[in-house]
Amino acid sequence: QVHLVESGGGLVQAGGSLRLSCAASGTIFSINAMGWYRQAPGKQRELVATITSGGGTNYVDSVKGRFTISRDNAKNTVYLQMNSLKPEDTSVYYCNVNAVVAGIYYGMDYWGKGTLVTVSS
Repeated sequence: QVHLVESGGGLVQAGGSLRLSCAASGTIFSINAMGWYRQAPGKQRELVATITSGGGTNYVDSVKGRFTISRDNAKNTVYLQMNSLKPEDTSVYYCNVNAVVAGIYYGMDYWGKGTLVTVSS
């Protein structure tokens, strides 16, 4: 009922920047929180950043000051601007959206398929 399309991943040198986008579509009534998670090989998926419907943000300590999450409610899209990238940021990045869809009157979590970010040293 909610389809998430991520884009913007790729290969970048350490110190570089990338901008991830995630657009949600479907029979969406409203979107609550939106966020980005990441999972490196052999590691558990971890929260990177979240943003509430009111614009409140939260970041994992390792990306504070380097990453910025934002959203465009008119486009049902969330962004992650990643600056000063480090090799340890290399991961598959997943978009997460908590949305209320038609016929289901409470929020449910939906996940994108992921986009690979590789930071070379």
